[in-house]
Amino acid sequence: MRAVVIVKPGNVEELEIREVETPPTPTADRVRVRVRAAALNRADILQRKGYYPAPPSAPRDIPGIEFAGEVDRIGGEVRSWKPGQRVFGICGGGAQAEYIVVPANHLAQIPPNLSWAEAAAVPEAFITAHDALFTQAGLQLGETVLVHAAGSGVGTAASQLTRAAGAKAFGTSRTAEKLERAKEFGLSHAIVISDDPLAFVASVQEWTEGRGVNVVLDLVGAAYLEANLKALALKGRMMQVGTTSGSQAPLDLATVMSKRLWIQGTVLRARSDEEKATATRLFATHVIPLLADGSVRSVIDRTYKLEEVREAHLRMESNESFGKIVLLIE
Repeated sequence: MRAVVIVKPGNVEELEIREVETPPTPTADRVRVRVRAAALNRADILQRKGYYPAPPSAPRDIPGIEFAGEVDRIGGEVRSWKPGQRVFGICGGGAQAEYIVVPANHLAQIPPNLSWAEAAAVPEAFITAHDALFTQAGLQLGETVLVHAAGSGVGTAASQLTRAAGAKAFGTSRTAEKLERAKEFGLSHAIVISDDPLAFVASVQEWTEGRGVNVVLDLVGAAYLEANLKALALKGRMMQVGTTSGSQAPLDLATVMSKRLWIQGTVLRARSDEEKATATRLFATHVIPLLADGSVRSVIDRTYKLEEVREAHLRMESNESFGKIVLLIE
């Protein structure tokens, strides 16, 4: 089969399309999927550079943590899927290839209204956002959420899910154009962040009439920590999803204690199979119906052929993308 292969850690020139061994016929509870599209994520960039190795269960040199395709073969214990069904899901790696083998309970059925590209742009963004906001942070009807990097895949998913749940989303970005586009996906208010992250605190206080937001979904990291604590309401919850600005920052424990704040970090890739299965099941129950009726949708920046993976990486590294970048695997 053809696959994207990281020849060695480095720049995009270390990515090649190679013929590699096709995964064997699955056994037990495993399913082999013929991948039709796979979205690109920051994890793929970090893995290419040598900063984020794949977990032991995944190929070490084939990136890709989400995919959409058709069930090709099933193991003897699989009862939930049959060959030919359209499915999408998450994995520890290896999705940027023509075939992948995953546990049956890591898959969900693609709604008929989604194309391969639209489906591939869903799993990582929407499972991450749903899990962080609802399963972990317990977002409730009428609450408020501050979404950083609102123009990202997770950001646009979070804004839409927040609106669908009867809560209110506010957003930030370093680009005015991205924020203007993000308003289409559920943002009530938004602010462009310049060199001073503390600047958004005053806006949050104005939007919430001085109460602060109930939940912060932060994909940025260290640079925003101080401002996040100031922006949170009493008993607010902060979900740390990304660290693009770094992972270390001073923590004001006095603010955490006085406001009785709750700070939680989260990742999907490193979780156990059982945890991924639970997150996928909840996504299938609560989010797929919204995708099926058009209440929420994936947001695609650009699509590329598998052979154009280098261009796709450069597009993501430019920070000019809005929504998801998708590789089509014909």
